[in-house]
Amino acid sequence: MAGMMEALNITSLVEVTRAEVDQYAGPSLGAVTIPVFDERQQLYTVIIVPDRPRPFPARVVVMAQVVNDKIVIIEDTTDKPLVDALMQAGVPREKIVLAYAGETAPTENVE
Repeated sequence: MAGMMEALNITSLVEVTRAEVDQYAGPSLGAVTIPVFDERQQLYTVIIVPDRPRPFPARVVVMAQVVNDKIVIIEDTTDKPLVDALMQAGVPREKIVLAYAGETAPTENVE
């Protein structure tokens, strides 16, 4: 399994990130959670929008972006951290940056 993890490329990081972030979307009591994906920027988000009357504003539940060869978790407000889900899916911890917790994110490649 370690050899497979070393062979992770950008395409597989994108696929794993998209799939794991999408798991946070779905039914929610008194709200709807919506996946919002930007494939061009490799940015994957789930937002929560409460039912009316709105007791709280819409907000980000989880947001991650693939930058170079890293998965940068920009926001995670869940009780089931995305970092754990990504590692369970086979992504090594050194490929994950917890930007929301103060870890330094790589700068994006400019095309």
